[in-house]
Amino acid sequence: MISQRAKMSVTVQYAAAGDDLPARRLLRRWIQAALVADAANVRVVLRFVEEAESRALNRRHRRKDRPTNVLSFVYDDEHSARGGDIVLCASVLRREAVQQGKPLAAHCAHLVVHGMLHLQGYSHEKAAEAARMEAQEIAILAGLGFGNPYAALPAPAANPPRRAR
Repeated sequence: MISQRAKMSVTVQYAAAGDDLPARRLLRRWIQAALVADAANVRVVLRFVEEAESRALNRRHRRKDRPTNVLSFVYDDEHSARGGDIVLCASVLRREAVQQGKPLAAHCAHLVVHGMLHLQGYSHEKAAEAARMEAQEIAILAGLGFGNPYAALPAPAANPPRRAR
């Protein structure tokens, strides 16, 4: 039996600055874990970008003039490999990880899994679809050793304690 790893092609591109982004081997592991069907003939390009590229892609494809955390582009040609491109904006991921109080790796893993599910036909446009997709994300991330990305974050203190002078 041929392993899923041997059947899929993953290309990782680092077009964003920073040495805090996950290593290729981790990204491949997350991508493989997110495959909900047979991995035969699957090709994925995962690209970390700066805000300008994310914003341009988001404006062009979603008509939203701002950078976004993740974009997924499914390959259309039925005769080519299944899969697509996942574009992650490194600086947006960093900001969101800090805001959510979680490690960058955990947030990246979540959005890689999220993007992979989009490439496989999952959507979150309707409540039922979103619930199905979120449940799948939670299960995959748990299998990778990460917590529930949708768990409520601790609320900031309304009146943080002041230091005595």
